[in-house]
Amino acid sequence: MKRKATAVWKGTGKEGSGHVTTQSHILNTTPYSYTSRFEQGTGTNPEELVAAAHSGCFAMKLSFVLNAAGFTADEIIAGCEVSLEDGSIKTSHLTVKAKIPGINKEQFITAVEEAKTNCPISKSLTAHITYDASLV
Repeated sequence: MKRKATAVWKGTGKEGSGHVTTQSHILNTTPYSYTSRFEQGTGTNPEELVAAAHSGCFAMKLSFVLNAAGFTADEIIAGCEVSLEDGSIKTSHLTVKAKIPGINKEQFITAVEEAKTNCPISKSLTAHITYDASLV
């Protein structure tokens, strides 16, 4: 499987601007700029997209791990916060809250650990990955 996205950038790094488009067109000429990346400007930024990818990938992997262990989640809510430091993403912190009938805390944490370690985005990051996990 291969997926594609395209970024177009015009101008200097600080005064310029660009947009990203994904193969699915869910992001379609979505703007990004210096201010949306390093300040509070309108638009997206690469780090936000990494956080979205990591939280989405982790939630789906956790669902697969739970299914393999005989559980089906009613709901998994996964968040992610990444930190950009010294020119690279240094940390990725996952927060997961899940409603899973019949599971105990130990089984849940085991599943979370496996998903954290083995989701494709986790495997591709060199960042230190941490998490907070709770059953609701």
